[in-house]
Amino acid sequence: MKKLGLTTIAASGLAAAVLGFAAPAVAAPSGPGGAQATISKLESQGYEVIVNHVGNTPLDQATVVAVRPGQTYTRTDSGNPGDDLLTQVTGKTVYVDVK
Repeated sequence: MKKLGLTTIAASGLAAAVLGFAAPAVAAPSGPGGAQATISKLESQGYEVIVNHVGNTPLDQATVVAVRPGQTYTRTDSGNPGDDLLTQVTGKTVYVDVK
């Protein structure tokens, strides 16, 4: 009985680790350009960008400190009864920290 409990705990831990590593990473656009260029690039890729601005530097002169993934919203629907289910991304959010 102890072996079954230990195996269950180990399997649960392994599953949690795999799910934790499966989170999508959002990469900041690389190369020259300030915060405004990064924000524009992410918006052009379909992200809803939430800016966390530290300091009073104008956004066009600010630099990006971090880009963090936010919530992704999906909708699963078959369209018609009996059809296969399809999942569609309806929105995705990203947080951009600038200073």
